[in-house]
Amino acid sequence: MTIGRFSWALIGLIAALAGPARAQSYPDKPIRIVVPFAAGGITDILARAVGQRLGDALGQQVVIDNKPGAGGNSGTDLVAKSAPDGYTLLVTADASFVMNPHLYAKLPYDAANDFVPITGLGISPQALVVNPQVPAKTLKELIEFGKAKPNTLNYGTFGPGTSGHLNIIVMEQTTGAKFTPVHYRGAAPAINDLLGGHIQMMIVSIGLVAQHWQAGKLNVVGFGSTARVPQYPDVPTLAEAGLPGYEAGSWYGLAAPKGTPQEIIDRISAETQKILADPEFREKFLTPNFIYSIGSPPAEFAARISRDNAKWSKVIKDAGIKVE
Repeated sequence: MTIGRFSWALIGLIAALAGPARAQSYPDKPIRIVVPFAAGGITDILARAVGQRLGDALGQQVVIDNKPGAGGNSGTDLVAKSAPDGYTLLVTADASFVMNPHLYAKLPYDAANDFVPITGLGISPQALVVNPQVPAKTLKELIEFGKAKPNTLNYGTFGPGTSGHLNIIVMEQTTGAKFTPVHYRGAAPAINDLLGGHIQMMIVSIGLVAQHWQAGKLNVVGFGSTARVPQYPDVPTLAEAGLPGYEAGSWYGLAAPKGTPQEIIDRISAETQKILADPEFREKFLTPNFIYSIGSPPAEFAARISRDNAKWSKVIKDAGIKVE
């Protein structure tokens, strides 16, 4: 009996020590970062840029694995159900954590309980742009038009419940103006129809439309950033233009399955923050893509998720939006 108790105690001790031992030897094999969207988008581009540098810092290859489907839910769920050992990570957009839980009646993953935040990566502010044929040239004129002639102007989105949809909803809820959404499968076809005059306005990442409005093919009403964008200091923020406190953009972050050892979380977070703070990385990658670092310790990233979760829960509930 004594031997039996001793054996179980020994097994328990070995198990308790195994976690720290694994963390100390981490990583000893390639790391997979799952991106729950197709290759070529901002989430994928950001994951690959950070992943390459992270692999150099950790001394192991970092492999980017695109798993698109179901609005990002498929790839996100894959990570949620992966072993919590630091070898399968997730780079995704804010929607996975703070929008989709309120848009879908049932998700295959639990956004609040299946993941541990590692660090924010970047935020991509959006531009509110209109076709030049639209008589409104300023935010004030656009809002007045949307009140006087509700639902006359059509705006493109890159899918129901996406930031391009919800950020216009916030504008409507704040001002009382009304516009009509036209949903597309991605930003590119919506931008094409905006250029062609088939829709009249949209809100989308600055980098995707900057070339068009600089060429005079679109008019920019304002940016959804918290401060003026250094590359275009003459363009006002939408908050300055008449929507105090308004922000529009998408952020991207790095997370791991819940149960991943804290030592591993802290190490990946610290190394990633160094990458995002590197002036060369910012100059060569972030700035040209209009992405601004939100690198932060895990607790700070968790606070961002909690704050935005409360915001979008109310917006989506008040608007009665559901995605099947």
